[in-house]
Amino acid sequence: MRRREFMTAVVGAAAFIPHPAWAQRLQPPLIAVLEGASAATMARRFDAFRSRLRELGYVEGGNIRIEYRYADGFLDRLPALAAELVSLQPSIIVSGPLPANLAASKATTTIPIVMANGADPVSFGLVQSLSRPGGNITGLTNFTVDISPKLFEMLHSTVPKMARLAVLINPANPSHAAVLTSIASASQRAGVKVMPVEARSAAEIEQAFVNIAQAKAGAVLVPRDGFYIQQLDQIAKLATKHGLPSISGYRQYAEAGGLMSYGQSARESFRRAATYVDKIFKGAKPGDLPIEQPTTFELYINGRTAKSLGLTIPQSLLISADKVI
Repeated sequence: MRRREFMTAVVGAAAFIPHPAWAQRLQPPLIAVLEGASAATMARRFDAFRSRLRELGYVEGGNIRIEYRYADGFLDRLPALAAELVSLQPSIIVSGPLPANLAASKATTTIPIVMANGADPVSFGLVQSLSRPGGNITGLTNFTVDISPKLFEMLHSTVPKMARLAVLINPANPSHAAVLTSIASASQRAGVKVMPVEARSAAEIEQAFVNIAQAKAGAVLVPRDGFYIQQLDQIAKLATKHGLPSISGYRQYAEAGGLMSYGQSARESFRRAATYVDKIFKGAKPGDLPIEQPTTFELYINGRTAKSLGLTIPQSLLISADKVI
C-alpha cells in the first residue's frame, strides 16, 4: 500500500473510534449495589433480585450492567464504597441495610437510591415520609426496630422466668440503639432487665457470650446487622454452648441452630426492590414512590435446639410457625 493510501485508511478508521463520552452513552444503564454484608451471605437475596429483573426484561450483562460493592460486615467501609460507586455515575443505586442507605444518601442527592431493606428511614432522616419520600430515595423498610418487641415477647413466652435479657449490639450500627429503646417498655412490664453487650468482631462475639453467661442472662436477642448475619453460625453455636435460648430476625439463624427466628421474607424484599428499579427506569421519580413495609413475616423454630436446652415451646408459637426444624 502506498503511503498516501495508508494514511487515508488510518484517518478513516480513527473517525470510527468512539469518543469516550459517546461510548459511555452507548453502554447499558448501570445499577450500583451497596451492601453491608458479604457477597456469599447475600447470594440468595441477589439471586432473587436478578431473577425479578429478568422477569421485567432486564438481563445483567445484556441490557443492564450491575456493579457490586460489599462491606463484608465492616460498616465503616461503606462511605468509601458509596463514593466509589457514585464516581461510576450509575443510573440507580440499590442499597441495604440502614448503614449502607445512610452512606449512599450522603454520597449523592441526585442519583436515585432504592433501599432493599433497612430500619425506619423516616426516623433516621432519609426520607420525609413513607407515603411520599421526596428527594432521591425510595424502596423498602425492614421494620427492624418495630419487630424487636415481638422478638422479646416470643423469647419471654418461651423463657417466662428469665430475669435478664442480653442484646447483642454493634456500635457501628445506628439502628441498634433504637432496638434497645423499642423493647424497653415490654421488658419493664415483664420485669426483665435488658443487658446490652457490644460486639463488632468475631473475637468480641466470643467474649460477649462469656460475659453473657457470667452475668447469668436468661436469653439472647440478636438484632439484624450486616456483620451479625455473616456470623450467624458462630452466634448460634455459642448460644447453644452456653445453654442460652436465643432469637434473631434472620431465618438463617434458626437454620444454623439458634432457637428461633422471626422477620420479614428477605428474598421477597429484594424481589420488590427490582420492581422499584423498573419503575424508575420507566420514568418514575423516587420521591413519588411510596416506601413499602413488609407484609410477609416468617417464624422458624429449631425443635432440636429447644430439646437440647430443655425448653417447651408454647403451643401458640408452634401453631403460628412457618417451619419447625
